[in-house]
Amino acid sequence: MPARPLVFITGASSGIGRALAECYHRAGWRLALVARREFEIKSWADALGLSADSYEIYGADVSQPDSIIAAGQACLARQGLPDVVIANAGISVGMDTAERADLDVMARVFATNNLGLAATFHPFISAMTQRGSGRLVGIGSVAGIRGLPGHGAYCASKAAVISYCESLRGELRASGVRVVTISPGYVDTPLTRENRYRMPFLMTPEAFAESAFKAIETGSSYRVIPWQMGVAAKLLRLLPNPWFDRLLQGRPCKHRQPPSS
Repeated sequence: MPARPLVFITGASSGIGRALAECYHRAGWRLALVARREFEIKSWADALGLSADSYEIYGADVSQPDSIIAAGQACLARQGLPDVVIANAGISVGMDTAERADLDVMARVFATNNLGLAATFHPFISAMTQRGSGRLVGIGSVAGIRGLPGHGAYCASKAAVISYCESLRGELRASGVRVVTISPGYVDTPLTRENRYRMPFLMTPEAFAESAFKAIETGSSYRVIPWQMGVAAKLLRLLPNPWFDRLLQGRPCKHRQPPSS
């Protein structure tokens, strides 16, 4: 009997990552779950009654390349080569370029959302290429389509995710390994609950995960979820800059990180 397929998910302790883990579990997949807060994944797995052979937990800090690479290597040793790798871990913090401390915030956002994504894929690419199959999934955002006031670090990081995954998709096109970019709209998670602006087409993490699972299974190269946000994003991209700037005039900015005491 062939082994059940395996999915490797970062940022699996809450929000989108946890919802994706539950979705894949219901579909019969084995789980390789990565987070800094390992105890939260263990509590969730115990509550669901997951059997010990159906999942493994790997503690890692995605912003540190050697940490997430070590988690990937441990997965290869303990569970084998995943069929799907989802680089979901990310952070979202407002910033003000006039504040020196916020440049450090920007560096941390890029370390997690960009370098961390590439480091998540790194341990698996050669083995997937040799096997001739696999899916590498980058979680982008509609925030990567146009810049939002006070949200420069996050918007820039997600624009980079979209472009990086497009580049990687071209590099791996002939290998049998598919690169999938999923750009969520607004999803009800700890990252969005403090937003001070209206969030159209807000989704639950569970609804997002179901749609993302289908897109990943079909091997879509790029998908905005929900589709309504995809239409809105395309229209925003077409707006001339003066119109776009006027549309965002007076829009509240993303919360900045409180200064360290």
